[in-house]
Amino acid sequence: MNLTHTDSTLPIAPSSRAASDRSPHQSASTPPVQPGVASVTHLTNRLGEYMTPAELKKVKEAYRFSDEAHLGQMRMSGEPYISHPIAVAEICADWKLDAQAIMAALLHDVMEDQDVRKDELIERFGAPVANIVDGLSKLEKLQFQSQVEAQAENFRKMLLAMARDVRVILIKLADRLHNMRTLGSMAPEKKRRIARETMEVYVPIAHRLGLNNIYRELQELSFSHLYPMRYRVLGKAVRAARGNRREVVSKILESVSSTLEATGIPVQVYGREKTLYGIYTKMVNKNLSFSQVLDVYGFRIVVDSFANCYVALGTLHALFKPMPGKFKDYIAIPKLNGYQSLHTTLIGPYGTPVEFQIRTQEMHRVAESGVAAHWLYKEDDENNLSDLQQRTHAWLQSLLDIQKQTGDSAEFLEHVKVDLFPDSVYVFTPKSKIIALPRGATALDFAYTIHTDVGDQTIAVKINLEQVPLRTELRNGDIVEIITAPTSRPNPNWLSFVRTGKARSAIRHHLRTINLTESIELGRRLLSQALVTLNLPAEIQPALAERLLNESSAKSLDDLYADIGVGKRMAALVARHILSLIEHETVVVHPDVDRHGELVPKKIDPVVIYGSEGVSVQLGSCCTPIPGDDIIAQMKRDQGLVVHTMDCDVARRQRNKEPDRWIDVVWGADIERRFDCRITLLARSEKGILARVAAEIGESDANITHVGMDEDKDNLMTHLHFTVQVEDRVHLARLMRNLRRINGVTRLLRAKG
Repeated sequence: MNLTHTDSTLPIAPSSRAASDRSPHQSASTPPVQPGVASVTHLTNRLGEYMTPAELKKVKEAYRFSDEAHLGQMRMSGEPYISHPIAVAEICADWKLDAQAIMAALLHDVMEDQDVRKDELIERFGAPVANIVDGLSKLEKLQFQSQVEAQAENFRKMLLAMARDVRVILIKLADRLHNMRTLGSMAPEKKRRIARETMEVYVPIAHRLGLNNIYRELQELSFSHLYPMRYRVLGKAVRAARGNRREVVSKILESVSSTLEATGIPVQVYGREKTLYGIYTKMVNKNLSFSQVLDVYGFRIVVDSFANCYVALGTLHALFKPMPGKFKDYIAIPKLNGYQSLHTTLIGPYGTPVEFQIRTQEMHRVAESGVAAHWLYKEDDENNLSDLQQRTHAWLQSLLDIQKQTGDSAEFLEHVKVDLFPDSVYVFTPKSKIIALPRGATALDFAYTIHTDVGDQTIAVKINLEQVPLRTELRNGDIVEIITAPTSRPNPNWLSFVRTGKARSAIRHHLRTINLTESIELGRRLLSQALVTLNLPAEIQPALAERLLNESSAKSLDDLYADIGVGKRMAALVARHILSLIEHETVVVHPDVDRHGELVPKKIDPVVIYGSEGVSVQLGSCCTPIPGDDIIAQMKRDQGLVVHTMDCDVARRQRNKEPDRWIDVVWGADIERRFDCRITLLARSEKGILARVAAEIGESDANITHVGMDEDKDNLMTHLHFTVQVEDRVHLARLMRNLRRINGVTRLLRAKG
């Protein structure tokens, strides 16, 4: 996490050239202020500053409608419920959102709480307002299997509505902010649940859209409810530290203000105190005590022009020594959310590190309000968008792309969460175009960012003109070139290392659609096996199938089998669900019982593996099983069945973690393909040894797919590493017997792990 981006503004000392935009009572180290009851008079006065009388009249009409709809409804705090929509509208008015958005903010709960129909809103206030309200309303009338599924589907509905109209998320964030400010009347467990949801979803969305004031406040409020004791203790420590550090801060403020005044640059100097959450995460991530966190205070310098940002930077570096590696130019390369500033950390008086942020007034406005500084919602405005708007528009469009490739709500939300990371790396295409990706993104993520087809057809990648593996993590400044082939297709193993939601959803979509027949057949076999284990018929009866599909959200039995085949659903859990349906319907089942009346599990046949099933069955790269090995298989989400040898160390560790995901498998008969196997030889370093070994492998009717070698430090012995293709263990044993006869080979083994 970039802690310098989680600061709050705090006046530190009076100065003719220094200013502050917050009161000491609103500082980061005091508990958030609980707002009073919102006033419609105050709201209309605020709106009157930028709206026409005609627009204001429409807003008042929406207020009267909402007031009547919520008449008699109270909040948990005892306030009239209408105070909440007014407060949400006031927050939106701070961004100067248009009349439609303010009307939607006032009406945002009438569909969900008061059963007002969408067509009624369309008739009274127009389709745009009704669509926004609909996007903000939860799907409470539908039936879901679990609270998690319901929550995921509601998030998907909201995010897709946001992709079509960004005002949806602006109003939702305002709604969440007011709810978090007034969370005090809730039960402790509910507080923690709402705070956790806020921290996991709404905080990163606010950051992604550049709404940094809301981002910081939501973060701080969530922290105060998730860890109230830590919040209080840390707040007390910060308040005590203010007095101890005031002399240092005042001296820095005075020096900086007078030095910048001498340059003649119009400038404002703000003192800043980090939020408690920013201090807390730094303590946790770097294992520091509070006394070791030296840069609790920092300074923000706001100048009048782009050029003077760099003049002010040079002036500061002449005043205090900069810390090596602590300078970042977010003006030349802005963050994904449009944030621009120069960041530098200097060694101040008494050796204290002090951070400075330098920006213009316009950069400061965007840094605090993000996309709301000049929000967009009209599709026909795309040619006139600012750089920030274009990036936001591209991200919103990517949500629609992920939606098209995603199977269900939980998966969609998982992909979106992956992309909601504040830190980014910036890399270049061969034509010098800058591409921003989440930190930890790989070369393959870069390929999918360029285009889904490019990612699907990737066969190799070059970083800084050197060929590297697809899983290589990107670093700032890398020049990335993707090599494709029309015949190339995604590999299930790619899911183990790609980082971005777009890449993951594209790969999963391909595996689901291209290999659908294989996945359906495998899922059918796995479910039949699980049903027999519970003493149930292997085939699902039609009446039972209809009930099962209604409760599982699958469109057909084939969809259900495909989900099981790619590991998205567990066959054992589906089988138990079927058993519960049978028991509920009091259908008589005649299981086998022993003389004591105990259920006798039926002996079931293992799943037969032929190695030619396609991507629905993968052979573990850790142990490279071949026919004749004792094997076992793991169901991995979106990778289907992954087969390991019984003695595989990786399999042993995974079985301890997830024992329910393992099933018995056996090799089929009459297998007509060859399998990769790794062998390692220790041989004397002498002329022609590699040629003799390679020739013997060919004579033994085995293919070489890879070869490598390592020499010892004295150049006396050589390790030869081969990947060879054999038919089975008998073929491998014959090959190894022949290799041991070669003069110069002193040791030979099959390599695993």
